[in-house]
Amino acid sequence: MNQGLIPSRYAKALFEYASEHGCDKPVFERMQTLAGAFASEPALVRAVSNPYVSRHDKIQLLTTASGSNENDMAMSRFLDLLADNNRLDMARDIALAYLKIYRTEHNIRLVTVTSAAPMAEAEESRLKQLIQRHLGSATMEYNHQVNPDLIGGFQVSIDNEKLDASVANELKQLRLKLLN
Repeated sequence: MNQGLIPSRYAKALFEYASEHGCDKPVFERMQTLAGAFASEPALVRAVSNPYVSRHDKIQLLTTASGSNENDMAMSRFLDLLADNNRLDMARDIALAYLKIYRTEHNIRLVTVTSAAPMAEAEESRLKQLIQRHLGSATMEYNHQVNPDLIGGFQVSIDNEKLDASVANELKQLRLKLLN
């Protein structure tokens, strides 16, 4: 079986369970926290995939990393299922797949704006309005990042679409034209 297919199936099953029990939004928030924990702490991947770390410790680690607790039945039962099937090492991929399913089902578009410097509040507000107009009825999950390598301007990513209005991109395009 494909490594991408397994996390997708677990994520779909979790989404269906959470939807039936009316806790799909809290599970979404837990999965966001968990995906963020994996992104910010590379040692988490190693700990969860380490065969010498006990099942109980892995579950505790993932419970804490997701911002959950033992009383959160959906997450608790789900982590137990992953442990029973020796799939705790796929928790990151399952979390990402769940986020994708939830966003699709709730018409949420992931928007990331990257600018060379922090944007003024008025500029950022205007950009958000333009993006929302482009999205129509979809809800926007907005993130802003600063990357000085852009030199100036900004990049907007909406799911898989990307608009690059950065000075670095303009210089790259100019360099390519000069080489031809």
